Amino acid sequence: MNCSNCGHLNDGGKFCVKCGHKLQEEAAVSQTAAASEYQSQSQPQTAYVPQQPNQRVRQAKKVSKSFFSYFTEGIKNPTATAHAAGESQFVNALITVILYALSIPIMLYVGWKLLLIQFVRSMFKLPIISEELAPSDMEDFNTGTDLIKATDINSIIHFNFTDFVFKQGIFIFIGLAVIIGATYVAAKFGKVDVSFKEFFSRFGTFMIIPTALLLIGLVLAFLHVEYFSYFMNFGLLSIFLVVPFTIASFKQNGTNGLDRIYSTLIVYVVITIVLTFIANGLREEAKTIITRMGNSSELNDLF
Repeated sequence: MNCSNCGHLNDGGKFCVKCGHKLQEEAAVSQTAAASEYQSQSQPQTAYVPQQPNQRVRQAKKVSKSFFSYFTEGIKNPTATAHAAGESQFVNALITVILYALSIPIMLYVGWKLLLIQFVRSMFKLPIISEELAPSDMEDFNTGTDLIKATDINSIIHFNFTDFVFKQGIFIFIGLAVIIGATYVAAKFGKVDVSFKEFFSRFGTFMIIPTALLLIGLVLAFLHVEYFSYFMNFGLLSIFLVVPFTIASFKQNGTNGLDRIYSTLIVYVVITIVLTFIANGLREEAKTIITRMGNSSELNDLF
């Protein structure tokens, strides 16, 4: 062992035979350094641990998976799923109501050209009009409809997606909230002891099938299939069935409450009023579209 003080090579012992420097401390330092070097070389490199997904992403995946299971089960067994829906299904029911509210304006935005053509075509089929039309007029009309289908009129008249869909979607959602609130009040008058969250969950579960009809219509509208309007109408009218199904699904406490027939009729009046307001809003949007079409020089050039 070499002495760190004078460099003399010693065969062993605790002290250097030349200068008397203590060799034990040198041995300890050398052993510690060697051991540290060995550990650093032998210790495996820490593997890269991928960052865990964001908490919101995990929560979104969990909610979407839960909703998909809830929605499919509601289509397979609507009554059983609705009866089993408690406050824990409030979020899924809320998502269903939002989908119902948004699918209608999106469908109208995508398929309004087909609806316009259907309307004009039905007008042409009226006896008063059809009897005065020559075959050449119908040929011109069919040529015009084909031209309209092939033209991106939205870009010509600047029909804004966000302005139409979200504005009408919020309007429809508020209307649905009024209908659900009126149904809940009618149920309370009928001596039904239930919290609003549980009532909302059951109402939203019964809306799964009407929402599914609207989603099918939405897909058909994207595919430019004219029959999408039938699914839209069925989905809208199905709300009249959701009300009595929801009220009848709860047990009435006592016989002194409002009869379920009368409570259902009262809610029907509310639904009629709400649908009238929604129709008026859509009618105003239609007037705006027609006005833009009439003032569009680009569209006039097509004809």
